[in-house]
Amino acid sequence: MHQQSETKSGIINAVCAYTIWGLAPIYFKLLQQVAATEILMHRVVWSFVLLVGIIVVMGNWLKVKAIFQQPKTLLWLGFTAVILAINWLIFIWAVNNNHILEASLGYYINPLLNVALGMIFLGERLSKWQGVAVLLAFIGVMIQLISLGSVPYIALALAVSFGVYGLLRKKLMVDSVSGLFIESAWLMPAALIYWMMFLDTPTSHLTNNDMNLNLLLVAAGIVTTAPLLFFTGAAKRLTLATLGFFQYIGPSIMFIIAISVYQEALVFEKLITFAFIWSALVIYSLDSYKKHRITKASINR
Repeated sequence: MHQQSETKSGIINAVCAYTIWGLAPIYFKLLQQVAATEILMHRVVWSFVLLVGIIVVMGNWLKVKAIFQQPKTLLWLGFTAVILAINWLIFIWAVNNNHILEASLGYYINPLLNVALGMIFLGERLSKWQGVAVLLAFIGVMIQLISLGSVPYIALALAVSFGVYGLLRKKLMVDSVSGLFIESAWLMPAALIYWMMFLDTPTSHLTNNDMNLNLLLVAAGIVTTAPLLFFTGAAKRLTLATLGFFQYIGPSIMFIIAISVYQEALVFEKLITFAFIWSALVIYSLDSYKKHRITKASINR
């Protein structure tokens, strides 16, 4: 009974996390008059402030202190902070320049890229069907390159940056909240220097803005941190295989929003690319589910 309750709680947390990530473009569209770098700055500052409060409430200072006693881990978190900031900046720019479809493509590609990165850097072996899935994704991208004569740079940049970030964070074995706090701490000085010394836009001085705009800017901390907390709650209660099935909620919501709300054009060549990616994800998901069932059956024997 307890296990069922935990699983149910994990599923609710996972749905909340990926739904918020999927709806994030609507939030950033509300800030379309603000430059992407300025939004990124607010995202860093208010995430840091919010995370300080969360760590105080959760009593996580001992975990944070332990990381500060590991200089190598601390430096690696500085590196992952830069990668994360690049990912955030690309996503914000993509949304505010009407490239939500391509952003969603990036997050569809991401789990397949993770499989390839695991094989290259972690010595993980690809199953036959995982290999087919990765190949289909590659073909989908190549079709767009050949037919449109353009590489989906935004999608690939988002997929690669988030994939590399995930790979490094997995190897560092640092809990999500403490890790994100230290990453925010690394970025905080640069964000404050940029805000105080270089930023001079109509929206850069909070005292000149109306209350609604300032609330939206401060909300960047919640938009960044809330889904992470839900995700952490889900990861504690669900297996990675189960959690993996929820990761398509985010890009699927983005895809629907891009077409229905913001009327982004889905040209035939891009639709073909999406079709290949979706086919790859179906194969990948079915293969993961099959492995999960086999593992579960062997444990229960």
